[in-house]
Amino acid sequence: MPHKKYVGSYKFLQMEKYVAFLRGINVGGHHKVPMKDLKVVFEDTGFKSVVTILNSGNILFEADQMPNESKISERLSAAFGFSIPVWVRTLKALETYSKSKPFEQVTNSNDTRLYVSFLRKKQNESLSLPWKSEDGSFIILQQIENCLFSVLDLSKSKTTKAMEIIEKFYQKDVTTRNWKTIQRIMKKASQKK
Repeated sequence: MPHKKYVGSYKFLQMEKYVAFLRGINVGGHHKVPMKDLKVVFEDTGFKSVVTILNSGNILFEADQMPNESKISERLSAAFGFSIPVWVRTLKALETYSKSKPFEQVTNSNDTRLYVSFLRKKQNESLSLPWKSEDGSFIILQQIENCLFSVLDLSKSKTTKAMEIIEKFYQKDVTTRNWKTIQRIMKKASQKK
C-alpha cells in the first residue's frame, strides 16, 4: 500500500512507488557514480524512501506524482559532471509486465539471457515481432507499451550485438536491464511495503 504524505489541514497526497533506470553509469570504469551519492541526489530532489539496487543505476523511490525524467537527468548531470539519461516507470507497471509473463514460452538455460528495454516512447511500430537475428541468437519477442522484451542465446553466438540491434531499430534513446534485475527490484519493493 503506497504511503500517504500529509499536506495542509485535511489533504493527503498518495505516495506512489517508482523506479528510475539510469543509462551508461559504472560501465567499464567509466562514468562512475557511487550509489550513496546517487541516493543523496534523489533525496535532495525531494523523493522519499530512496533505495539503490545494484551498481548499474536502478533506484526505487516514492513521489506524490510522476517524476519528470528530464529534470532528474539535469540534476544528476549537474551533480556528477556528465550526461545521465533517465527512464522512470511506476512499480505498478513493472508488476503488470511481470504478470503478463513475457518470457513464458522461452526455454531457459545457463546460456539464456532475458532482457527488458525501456523506450522513451512507442517507436518503430513497423517492426514485425517476434523478430529474430540471422543466427537465431537474439529474438525481440514483444513490445508492451514502451518496453521491449528480448532473449539472447549465448550458445548460438558468443559475440552477439544484441544492444546494437535494439539501437538500430529504436535509436539510442533506450536502456536495457536483465530480467533478473527487474525481479530483484520488485522483490526489494515488496519487502518495503
